[in-house]
Amino acid sequence: MSTIVVIDYHKGNLSSVARGLARAGADAVVSDDPERIRAADGLVLPGVGSFYDAIAFMRASGQDGAVVDALAGGEGTPFLGICLGLQLLFERGDEGVPDDAPLSDAADRAGSNLAPGTVFAAEGRRWVRGLGLLPGSCTLLPSRRLKVPHVGWDQVHLTPTGTACPLLEGFDEGANVYFTHSYALDGDVDAADIAARTFYARDFGSVVWHGNIYGCQFHPEKSSAHGHLILENFVRIVDERVKEVRA
Repeated sequence: MSTIVVIDYHKGNLSSVARGLARAGADAVVSDDPERIRAADGLVLPGVGSFYDAIAFMRASGQDGAVVDALAGGEGTPFLGICLGLQLLFERGDEGVPDDAPLSDAADRAGSNLAPGTVFAAEGRRWVRGLGLLPGSCTLLPSRRLKVPHVGWDQVHLTPTGTACPLLEGFDEGANVYFTHSYALDGDVDAADIAARTFYARDFGSVVWHGNIYGCQFHPEKSSAHGHLILENFVRIVDERVKEVRA
């Protein structure tokens, strides 16, 4: 049985994610230890809190470096980001950035020369650098016509990338899953990394895939049969990776 570490960045109760993974066949362990993260067979970064608070804690605790090392740009440990955990994979977000946080001089709009958790200014607003494993931004959904936060069941539409994505094997086109979020991926995300899209307030990537890096904006642990399928697929991905490494 593979060991999957649910990364604890001290925001909220992570037990529902761990229970969901256990039902899917994994040995699920909740840990905040960077060395435990580096040594895991698989990693899950759940979604609780704001972008700024989460990445600031990960930076201060050393979890950011452990995740980046383990994932090796998509060639390493299988990883599943859930909700905020998906968003933190990307270059930058503007959720929860304090007005009084000191600004760093960024060389470019994404802050790619900066460490995760660093605040910088670009395009007339304040951003915080994410893990930077995938290109693109996370921004607030517009609330002109629809209520934000986006809470409840909504559809997921597969892209051509998604039809080949191992995480979505057996997943029904247009299936309803459970969302609860105000921020989402923006239009500067690489289309090649988007495995599924959802349409609420605007079009946003709701599943991403890049090598062994996976993420979903919705909560599979709260999404009934389709969510359980996602977790089962991820456990299978981890198990297959372990067999390859040990062969």
